Amino acid sequence: MIQIQPELNRVEELRQLLQQASYAYYVLDAPIMEDAVYDQLYRELHQLETQYPELLTPDSPTQRVGEKPATHFTSVRHNIPLYSLENAFNLDELQTWDQRWRRQVPKIDAVEYVAELKIDGSALALTYENGILVRGVTRGDGVMGEDITQNVRTIRSIPLRLNFVGAESLGKVEVRGEAFLPLDVFKQINEERQKAGEQLFANPRNAAAGTLRQLDSRIVARRRLDFFAYTLHISGMDDASVANTQWEALELLEQMGFRVNSQHKLCGSLAEVAEYYKYWDTERLNLPYMTDGVVVKLNPFKLQEQLGFTQKFPRWAVALKYPAEEAPTRVENIAVNVGRTGALTPLAEMRPVQLAGTTVARATLHNSDRIVQLDIRIGDTVIVRKAGEIIPEVVRVLKELRPADAQPFEMPTHCPVCGQLVVRESGEAVTRCVNASCPAILKGEIEHWVSRDALDIKGMGEKLVHQLVDRGLVHSIADLYDLTAEALCGLERMGQKSAQKLIDAIAQSKNQPWSRVLYGLGIRHVGSVNAQLLTQKYPTVEQLAAAKQSDIAGIYGIGAEIAQSVYQWFRIRANQVLIERLQAAGLQLAATEKTTDVSDGNQKLADKTFVITGTLPNLTRDEAKDLIQKAGGKVTNSVSKKTDYLLVGEDAGSKLEKAQTLGITQLSEAQFLEMLED
Repeated sequence: MIQIQPELNRVEELRQLLQQASYAYYVLDAPIMEDAVYDQLYRELHQLETQYPELLTPDSPTQRVGEKPATHFTSVRHNIPLYSLENAFNLDELQTWDQRWRRQVPKIDAVEYVAELKIDGSALALTYENGILVRGVTRGDGVMGEDITQNVRTIRSIPLRLNFVGAESLGKVEVRGEAFLPLDVFKQINEERQKAGEQLFANPRNAAAGTLRQLDSRIVARRRLDFFAYTLHISGMDDASVANTQWEALELLEQMGFRVNSQHKLCGSLAEVAEYYKYWDTERLNLPYMTDGVVVKLNPFKLQEQLGFTQKFPRWAVALKYPAEEAPTRVENIAVNVGRTGALTPLAEMRPVQLAGTTVARATLHNSDRIVQLDIRIGDTVIVRKAGEIIPEVVRVLKELRPADAQPFEMPTHCPVCGQLVVRESGEAVTRCVNASCPAILKGEIEHWVSRDALDIKGMGEKLVHQLVDRGLVHSIADLYDLTAEALCGLERMGQKSAQKLIDAIAQSKNQPWSRVLYGLGIRHVGSVNAQLLTQKYPTVEQLAAAKQSDIAGIYGIGAEIAQSVYQWFRIRANQVLIERLQAAGLQLAATEKTTDVSDGNQKLADKTFVITGTLPNLTRDEAKDLIQKAGGKVTNSVSKKTDYLLVGEDAGSKLEKAQTLGITQLSEAQFLEMLED
């Protein structure tokens, strides 16, 4: 190493110069050197690193673009779950959110809020160790995401090394933010794709998400993604020595070398937040990127920790969305879809229109009552919007533009799939096909049965389900367990190897617990949580089938409507035959271990409340939760005085600190398992 000391010094000097230039150009938008000079210095650095490979480091500017495309992305667990935000769609709902969190901490009076523009892109979690970027992960489902570090390195506004004195002593740093495509870049990409005869991206959000999942990082680099940072987590240090508030965290992120959206504002009251929201309602149209609302956060971190989280959202933040965009278009047809419950849903098929950043060509009309209310007809010009910016719906019909020959639409009297007479029960708005053999109902039932939260049969997607039904290979859920690899080989894109793999997956599904089987049966109103409640009370299918409707309704969390649906389902002879066939096939229609009521006192964790934090050595959170519930315990998401135990894994967060403050007993995974064995 002594022999190459001059080269080492030059490499470090070049990296520093190039990093300063990139920061000035991509973050500050204030270039400090000509492109030609940058290119010359970059070339010199690359040559030195090629000549002396031992000098190459992950944070070098030459490592922003990978040399070889990735073959796949690995699914990884987030260090800290990426919770989504609760939505508020107007100022009244913002006020409701404010009142709700204040009830949790009634002694709080004045508090500051931080208002930030909600960028319409893809959330990323970036991990730095000793100041060096080591991992970039997509949001995924909030618990698991995809490791796309190679692609993240190509985003010039994301520093490979934190530009912060003492960054190497910070330990593990996690930065959350939004990767997005500026509007001018998005337009240019679509123009290039149009010239090449490729399909256009519907909106910048989809383009950003698709770009991040490119296996070739060189393509990602060419598309020039940008990034705004908005959240900072630093482990291993006293928060007070780093940042006490969200506002201070944003300032620190800027010092570290990140781009932070300059339009954020510190508000002393909810009225100031409302003013900020109203201002950007129109001004956002002049921004060079897309934004669909305002994120409002309580500024003090201690208050955030005190409020904690619900099962889905942080209590200390809310996304205040702008009203859904509306657009006119023409109805070209009204189709009717048949779902797995037999419900007939009318759909307006329209001339494609851009709406809230996406291309919309279909919109739900809900039911026949809604059609009458709208008086919608084929050929009508209608106003469409996105309900909650997700589901397209028809708001109103512009009758003054109606063609003279437009005829009123009537719901079909017979099922459009099987041709059987449909019914509409008294007091219901939904028209249904009641033919249990209807192919549309059967397809929906099977798709539900094989879904992840039910029997989780991997490899059986929608197209394959349709083939199985259309070719007469499956007439019931139970028929799945009579399939053979030979029969599957006759289907499209199904060879011997893939057929056998699917047969194995079907066989593996026989090991799924009774609660999943019950959910998979698709009984109306019975979701996955309700299925767990029912199977805890009735640990065998025979017990549930024989239960009185009033007894079922008496289960906390079930109620009369669900009880009636379950009771009636088990009275139908065809369903009784289905249960018999599933039992014969070896499905789990009873709890593997006897499950008793918490009240009988036989369960080891009865009346005990657990919170799980961090990553456990062997168990997933779902597995640990299942063990606790089977032993009569309860699992919640936030630590309080009512919490009995905190199950602690690696990288535990604020829950551990709060538990220590409240004197709550902490358990390792080994101690927890030992408790179950005692």
